[in-house]
Amino acid sequence: MGKIKFGTDGWRAVMCEDFTFGNVEIVVQGICNYLIDAGKADMGLVIGYDTRFFSDRFARRSANVCNANGIKVFLTANDVPTPVVAFSILDKETAGALMFTASHNPSEYNGIKFIPEDAAPALPEVTSDIEAHVKNIIETGDIKKLTDKEMKEKGMTEVFNPTAPYMNQVKKILDLTAINNAKLKVVYDPLYATGRNYVPLLLKDITEFKMIHGKSDPYFGGIMPEPKGELLTDLIDEVTKTGAHLGLANDGDADRFGIVDSDGTFINPNQVLVLVYMHLLKNRGLKGDIARTVATTHLLDRIAEHYGFKAIETPVGFKYIGHELEKEGVILGGEESGGLSMEGHIPEKDGILALALITEIRAIEGKPLLTLLQEIYDQFGAVYTKRVDIHCTDEHKKEFFETIKSNPPSEIAGMKVEHYSDMDGMKLYLEDGSWILFRPSGTEPLVRIYFEALSDESLELMAKEAARYFMEE
Repeated sequence: MGKIKFGTDGWRAVMCEDFTFGNVEIVVQGICNYLIDAGKADMGLVIGYDTRFFSDRFARRSANVCNANGIKVFLTANDVPTPVVAFSILDKETAGALMFTASHNPSEYNGIKFIPEDAAPALPEVTSDIEAHVKNIIETGDIKKLTDKEMKEKGMTEVFNPTAPYMNQVKKILDLTAINNAKLKVVYDPLYATGRNYVPLLLKDITEFKMIHGKSDPYFGGIMPEPKGELLTDLIDEVTKTGAHLGLANDGDADRFGIVDSDGTFINPNQVLVLVYMHLLKNRGLKGDIARTVATTHLLDRIAEHYGFKAIETPVGFKYIGHELEKEGVILGGEESGGLSMEGHIPEKDGILALALITEIRAIEGKPLLTLLQEIYDQFGAVYTKRVDIHCTDEHKKEFFETIKSNPPSEIAGMKVEHYSDMDGMKLYLEDGSWILFRPSGTEPLVRIYFEALSDESLELMAKEAARYFMEE
């Protein structure tokens, strides 16, 4: 058995290898022990699952373990998105939720995510506590279980449909009248996953709506269920072929988003965050800061400053963004990997909300997204972003970060390094306002390098020089 360790968004592993019923029972018992120690077991838990192989059966088995520990369970009747499960915590007032999903990972993976009672992703102190309980259970083998008959007799698992409360919540946030009046043509790709039962409920009656890949498929059509440009070729083709105004997509558990403009151009998450923040400030008249991760565009900072607000920088991981969203004065939080949420909603990333907000923006502005972005660039200056993943040995990775933190470079790509931050990896702030972030993967032998530059040419030079710098150190 591999080590059970919670990453940035729960524990994920390959099914039949490490993600087995036995190991799931260990993890769930650890979560039960955590809740019992915290005095929250009597509040109950929501349990949900996505469309992956055996996710429904893993969910049912986890309900068994919870019931054996005296914990009431609200089990979703069907596969559901992660943001719906997170909202159900608040709706049911439980101690949190278990969500069976591996999000955008390949189909052979599954995972379990614990979401605490505030509906925000669990912070490291919570997952570390759970890991300690898990380690103790591995050593002792002390897992409580019921037979199916005992579970039925106990009557502590209530099967429920979370759709209506969640949909009512999202609809309250949106300008549905503006979307309806715009008569938009929209194509949606749930990537064979659980968003297929939710996004249509929002948009099919107020847009000319078409869904592709709308059946459940645990193989996700043979690709990763990640809504990035190179994996959305069918959506891009459908948008351009039908003359749609927008192409929309979600990942495997619908907490991330993918956006395609009317000409088939993929709008990356950094650009989506810029469009949404500008919309909230300019069109909605909201007033407040934005929370972004250390790897996310600084164009948000310029917009915030122009309107008299600030950008709050966090480590990578929506758990940190969610923590900021719970504070007064933050109206939007997001990350370059495709997650966002806003004030008045759950402090967990919600890809369904993101798609709806982009549809609202397109409806109110009446212009293609690229046109709106160019207007923002004309006012605040353009930025160009990129990420490069470099595989390396763990030894090289360790030595590199020891070196760069003790002796950071004074210049790179011909530009002076004005200052740096080691909040999460090592981020170099260059004299012209561009930046480079070296960030080690916590789960793979690789380093991710993020770049933001003021021109395409500068971006490519920075990428070349930073990669060379990494390999030489």
